[in-house]
Parts: sequence; C-alpha cells; structure tokens
Amino acid sequence: MTNLITEPIRVLLIDGHAVVPAGLRLLIESATGLKLVGEAGNRTEALAMAAQEQPEIILLDLDVNRDSGLDFLPELLSVANGARVIILTGGRDSEAHRSAINLAALGLLPSEKARAVLTEKSRTKENKKTDPEVAKIATLSKREREVIALVGAGLRSKQIAERLFISEITVRHHLTSIFSKLDVADRFELIIYAYRYKMAHPPSSTSPDQIHAS
Repeated sequence: MTNLITEPIRVLLIDGHAVVPAGLRLLIESATGLKLVGEAGNRTEALAMAAQEQPEIILLDLDVNRDSGLDFLPELLSVANGARVIILTGGRDSEAHRSAINLAALGLLPSEKARAVLTEKSRTKENKKTDPEVAKIATLSKREREVIALVGAGLRSKQIAERLFISEITVRHHLTSIFSKLDVADRFELIIYAYRYKMAHPPSSTSPDQIHAS
C-alpha cells in the first residue's frame, strides 16, 4: 500500500534581480511537490511575506537590491519558524558564504542547480509522509505475512501449521508477534485489518468457529 500524502513544499523566493527570479519561478513550478507561495524583492517584503506565508524553504539571494541577505537572515529565520534557508549565489565570496552557514542557512545553491536540489527535497518529503499503517505492515516478516493470509482465508492454527510445515506453537508465536506489530487484540481484529489492507482475501464462506479458533 502506498497511500502518500502529497502536500506541496511551500517555497518563498527572495531575490532583488529581475531575470533570476523568473527563471527560478519556472524551475519551482515545474518541480513536482513544490509550491511557490511568494516572491520578494527587498527586506521589508521578504520579512512580511515570510511571516505571513510560513514557507518551508526560503531561497535567499545574498544581494537583495540595496540590502544584503546576510543582514536580515536571522530575522528571517525568526519570523518563518522552522523554515530552511538556501542561499542563492553566483559569487565566489567565501567569507560571505561562511557567514551564511554560520547564521543557520541550509546551504549554498548556484542557481543552475536549483532544480535538482528542490526536486530531491520534494521526493524526500513525499516518501516520509506515508500512512502510519504502512510502517507497521513493513515490520512483518515474510512468514508472518503468510500466516496472516491463511488466517484471513479462515484456517485454524492446526491447519496453518500443516500448510506451512511448522508446529501449532510456532503459529501461536507468530500470531502473538503479529498482534503486537499491528496493534490488534485478537484473530477477529486481525482478519478485519488484513482485509482492509489487502493482506488477505475473504474465503467464500467462513464459519464463526474458524474466525475465533486459536
């Protein structure tokens, strides 16, 4: 199951140049999972927009018209709580670069590499935001999945043991582990869970004693 939450990453672009933002805008808008929430061309606009939009990523040029991005980077981080700042730079001023990193910027990004970096961040966020049940199911072993499928088919512990060439005690051990991993209380809850997440298919007919058998 791959029920992914696909909320886009919110990006704010702060750059005092006319041509560069236009190119970056196209990069952001073409990257899956990103949303440009605003553009600012000076310090005042940048701080106001960051506070209002609460972006997750801020692309900040070191030269914002008459202002230096370094001068208001701390304030920017303060008003955009939790945002990650990436410095846009085409220059070679290593001292300015070190200062930016020391002020908690995430990193330095030549404009021509923006697309690759942003796309990778988008992919990472999507992969992390999965249905919590997917994480539980991922902890199951191959044998445990086989047991679940047979339980869902209506087989009793003895029948499962015979089918898998293991003992009934081993089957019960597997069930105990499965109950714990999936946070279900008994075989009945396990069957409902297994049907819901396509781990088993209902048999053509299932008697009550099959469902509740130990």
